[in-house]
Amino acid sequence: MAGTRSRPPEGRRRASHSMEAVLTEAVALLDEAGEPALTFRALASRLGGGVASIYWYVASKDELLDRATDHVLGGVLTAIESQTGSDDPIDDLRVMAVTLFDAIVVRPWLAAYFMRNTDLQGNSLRLYEQLGQQTLRLDLTPRQRFHAASAIISVVVGTAADLGQEPPPEVLDGTVGRDEYLGQWAERWRRLDPEEFPFMHEIVDEFEGHDDKDQFLAGLELTLAGLRLQAGA
Repeated sequence: MAGTRSRPPEGRRRASHSMEAVLTEAVALLDEAGEPALTFRALASRLGGGVASIYWYVASKDELLDRATDHVLGGVLTAIESQTGSDDPIDDLRVMAVTLFDAIVVRPWLAAYFMRNTDLQGNSLRLYEQLGQQTLRLDLTPRQRFHAASAIISVVVGTAADLGQEPPPEVLDGTVGRDEYLGQWAERWRRLDPEEFPFMHEIVDEFEGHDDKDQFLAGLELTLAGLRLQAGA
């Protein structure tokens, strides 16, 4: 079984915490300050044991990151399973995409490790399988199904990762608010030559004060509408 460890030398005692506790605290550290904060020393301190005790459960930081990601995705998968099962596979794909998007937005580190190692990430593999199974309900070729699932994942993970990036320093330290920051860029765009940048002038009012979630949903709907059209649904 993946993740099991050989018995220690005689006289060595097993750590008192569990894999569940290790992953729960690892996720907490990642949520607080991202990947740099997740060290074996910091994790051991949280758990009240020595660094060596962590090696009972994971062999490396990479494995810890993969398992922490899968730990979170278990909750995402549970949420998806409770909300899907409608008569329309496109509607179910939308629910799945939005649920995964919301999870990554609040945990930006999740995007970097999603499906990075499916040998360790059984939940991510099952999530991808469930998303793909919705395409089996549509009149598509195997290639079209593969491209459809890949496109939806790209829209979700890529957009969520982008929105989850740390804000500009002046927004982060409170010098300016988000709307003011966007407004500054909008004013710069308005000063561009309208003959050279007609598109920028066309959309600048939409850009200023736009809602990030609405922008994601619009991109998702374009993707799903294209999928519905391709499937003749």
